[in-house]
Amino acid sequence: MSNYRDIIKEPIVTEKTATLAKDKNTIVFSVDPKANKTQIKQAVEKVFDVKVESVNTVNATTKKKRVGRYTGRTNKRKKAIVKLAEGSSIELN
Repeated sequence: MSNYRDIIKEPIVTEKTATLAKDKNTIVFSVDPKANKTQIKQAVEKVFDVKVESVNTVNATTKKKRVGRYTGRTNKRKKAIVKLAEGSSIELN
């Protein structure tokens, strides 16, 4: 990846991720499907100026979609579950 901001696409904000952020100091991001855990860790540390403890990733499967007679698949997605070190935090508004 050429730029750290190309790796992290957006934070995923749901009720479940809000609970994770509050209770376990864990943030969930949508990331580039080609990025590995080391690249994700470096990108989060540089962009948000925090210390990352661990990174877990989940490859979301594509789904079949159909519009009229044309069939296709949705885009590939990858989620990164980033656990921040004690004392680090990210404000997502």
